[in-house]
Amino acid sequence: MNNIAIQFKNVTKVYKLFKNDKQRFRAIFSKRVKPKIKKAINEVSFTVERGESVALFGRNGAGKSTILKMITGVTYPTKGEIIVDGRVSALLELTAGFDPDFTGRENIFFRGQLLGISDEEIRELEDEIIEFADLGDYIDQPVRTYSSGMKARLGFGINANIKPEILIVDEALSVGDKEFRRKCNLKINEIVGGGEVTFLFVTHSTNVAKSFCKRGIVMKAGKLVYDGDIEDAIQFYEDMVDKEVAAKKKKGSNKVLG
Repeated sequence: MNNIAIQFKNVTKVYKLFKNDKQRFRAIFSKRVKPKIKKAINEVSFTVERGESVALFGRNGAGKSTILKMITGVTYPTKGEIIVDGRVSALLELTAGFDPDFTGRENIFFRGQLLGISDEEIRELEDEIIEFADLGDYIDQPVRTYSSGMKARLGFGINANIKPEILIVDEALSVGDKEFRRKCNLKINEIVGGGEVTFLFVTHSTNVAKSFCKRGIVMKAGKLVYDGDIEDAIQFYEDMVDKEVAAKKKKGSNKVLG
């Protein structure tokens, strides 16, 4: 059996940035309209084996979200190869992907179908999802009547209970009130604790990452700059941030003196 869950092979993702929609439209017909080229990911390679729990660190703009989007198939690499082997459940934008006119119950089936799950399997999971989301009678009301917190709870309930083989979480553990956050933490621990589910966690919180992950990958300006044990990765990331903050302060003070 292949032991690879996720693999990036020399992956680069380039975005073409235009000043406005008018310039973007003109570029379709004229090569003279030159966009700004942004390398969101630059020659990144790494492998995540089945059952591994990996934290992905990096400041805003480091390329973390682009990596997640490519793993989940939202976008594709400009160059390189990505292998994803297993059912992916992504706790990213929890409130996205619902039909506002469907009830919460109907959206469980709708979201499940989008994830490639059979209606029979969804029926087996339905009660567990509803109990977890804890929406009471609102489960049979249109989602357009839900608050953002209620939609997030339903989204988490679906994605965390579909028996994923690869679970991706992007700061989603902050959803809802204190009791529901505790419930989410326990659920993640239950999923990851068995050692069968591959877990990729994107966060700025090194303490939370330490409680879930054994390995850390650090990204900077689209490049992978560190990959190793979680404790060492956290130390590398924190040192990197401290140096960047110190350099920024020094630059600011030089401007004042100048």
